[in-house]
Amino acid sequence: MRQSGHAGNPDAGIGILFAFENPLPSAEADAEVFITTARYLARLAPRARLHVPMRDQAACAALGKATGLTVVRAWAPLGPAVLRHLMCGLTIVCRRAFRQADLVYTRNLWIAWMAIRFGQRVVFDHYRPWPDQIPPLRRWLHRLMSHPRFILNICHSDYTRRKYLELGVPAARLRCIHNGFEPERLDARPSSEAARQALSIPPAARTIVYTGRINQRKGLDVVIEAARLLPDRLFILVGSYGDGPIEEKARPLPNVRIVPFQPPETLGLYVAAADVLLIPPSLQPLTRFGSTVLPLKLFFYMASGRPILAGDTPDVQEILRHGVNACLCQPDSPSALAEAVRQMTDDPTLRARLAEAALAESRTLTWEARATRIMTAISERLNAPADPVMRWQASQWRLYRRQCWRWLKHLLRTGSPILPPSGP
Repeated sequence: MRQSGHAGNPDAGIGILFAFENPLPSAEADAEVFITTARYLARLAPRARLHVPMRDQAACAALGKATGLTVVRAWAPLGPAVLRHLMCGLTIVCRRAFRQADLVYTRNLWIAWMAIRFGQRVVFDHYRPWPDQIPPLRRWLHRLMSHPRFILNICHSDYTRRKYLELGVPAARLRCIHNGFEPERLDARPSSEAARQALSIPPAARTIVYTGRINQRKGLDVVIEAARLLPDRLFILVGSYGDGPIEEKARPLPNVRIVPFQPPETLGLYVAAADVLLIPPSLQPLTRFGSTVLPLKLFFYMASGRPILAGDTPDVQEILRHGVNACLCQPDSPSALAEAVRQMTDDPTLRARLAEAALAESRTLTWEARATRIMTAISERLNAPADPVMRWQASQWRLYRRQCWRWLKHLLRTGSPILPPSGP
């Protein structure tokens, strides 16, 4: 593995080129994860730059001021998205920042492949289990991540890490490093009483709060059905972008309040006002849509000091434990959710115990702690001996062909290129 004068010692100033393929700023969770990670890693790697498509140099300057990163404007149009992604990968290899970096840090497979093809080392950071979701990529992913210049695949969950391990990627190149939260967002959190008063929530209302995008991909159908069973509980869903199927289903229910997307300072009021914070207990985001693995809100919820109710799903189980730091109920069951809500809202002692345990564990789940873990992993990998390449066995080829055929049938039937797993 190629060495550099900075690779073994983060304090010496390892040069990282962060490559993001979408314009910033953005309210999308993937942008928040990538840019927040970059900001904290840049504190450990002063020679860090951010390569990103932007409208003009003034926008780059504003982004640099907001993030503290040196911004390199990508030679790519803002749209359409396919052309933008293509050009980000094609042109990044022509930039001086690319040649001067010790490695490229990206969440984009195309950029990762181009960087390796043009002699650069790569760290990949993403939440999706791509081998399962787009099976025709399996052979290419194995070759990409087995390349000597592919340093590390940072998975946001052990669920995703195991999918790449099953693919045959060397275990040393796979690290599960969970996301985090920023303690500063909670420094000025109001009391529950003050938050309820500001939001016109009755003091005695037993309140269940969800924050995040409101759409059918988030498993909110089961929440609406549970609300029908609990007319004396108030459900507040924060994060609407306009009328949609969930908003329509909630409209006849007087105990469901739909709130538009909120900035962080206002969002904190809703979190503080909650008796229970809700992660919709559904397997749908993970197994049907593949769009959510360990939702980002989980880490903020844990640090909020409010109790959490979630589903007993494979990804959530990595962080939350039933009866210890959260209440986990059967997924996709309105009656099970209603019973769990009833139990938690009727038992303040239980809520206090679960919230206290989650808060204590959250102290190790900050973005700063994540950046430290990532930098340690990068330094170890840069100084590690070459990994033996794991060749595919006959069983892996059979699985590849079977999954590709299943993916093709799914694509023709639904038009979606994302294949849901055959089971949880």
